Amino acid sequence: MTLSLQVTVMMVLLDFTNYVWTLPAPSRVSMDSVNMKHVLKWLPLQAHCDTAVLYSVQFQGEFELMVLNSSWVDAPECQHTPNTQCDLTFDLGSDSDYNLRIRAQCGSQLSPWSKLSRPFNRRDTFLTVPEMKVTAVGDALQVSFDGLPLTVVVSVTVWKRGEELQPTVYRMPPEQTVLHVAALQEGAMYCVRAQADVNTQLHSSSSTDTQCVSITGPDAAWKRPTTVTVTVIIMAGLLFAVFWSVVHCRPDACRAYFRKEPLPNALKPEWDFQIPMSPEEAELCQQIHVVPSFHHLQN
Repeated sequence: MTLSLQVTVMMVLLDFTNYVWTLPAPSRVSMDSVNMKHVLKWLPLQAHCDTAVLYSVQFQGEFELMVLNSSWVDAPECQHTPNTQCDLTFDLGSDSDYNLRIRAQCGSQLSPWSKLSRPFNRRDTFLTVPEMKVTAVGDALQVSFDGLPLTVVVSVTVWKRGEELQPTVYRMPPEQTVLHVAALQEGAMYCVRAQADVNTQLHSSSSTDTQCVSITGPDAAWKRPTTVTVTVIIMAGLLFAVFWSVVHCRPDACRAYFRKEPLPNALKPEWDFQIPMSPEEAELCQQIHVVPSFHHLQN
């Protein structure tokens, strides 16, 4: 190949490269991973574009790097998306290191790839404190958790109050959300504390607040509802008896039981009301003398 031909090819390639990479690469690429939910984020592209700027994301795990000759895999849910974030929770499905990269597109123009600064491993996810609820069921403890992510192990520490130096630690495997601790001492107070980790004690969440409950015993499950039921029945019977007595009470018996007490002297008024009346309104009284008739005198 002559020198002039080489120069021509280099100029064509340079012009082609300048045409392709006319967009800047996305910046501030970061991974936000909380409770095993992995979201890749970046800043929107600050470049003029007549159409919407679209983004595409690729990842490369150890399998792609070692077996598939360093190939890259498209993230299915994040191809030509206008969003500035991508949920890779189901794509990063193993505890290996992943390289991540993203590029922008405006029409036929493509930006260079922008890579995450360092490989990401899902074991580095940030774990929040588990939401724990502790209840006493008979002579057992029931410890339940809400909102636990998959693949997360929970360590539950249980001890009897006064024996803090002799706790029992239970490991709840992934996908288990309820722990049942049976055969506990009736009347004793037991305390519980928990924390989550990703299969390693080196990366754990903060511990929950300590919750203590009293073990009421195996009979408590029926004692309380039975007591409530009996109380309701007794109160209903008393109300019915009072109502029946009032309805069927004889007048003389009612007067004997419900006598009207005279008004105390302290409550009686000490003044006498007199309403003046006009002479026209006053009642006129006149004595009438009856004189027998003459006919009655002859008889």
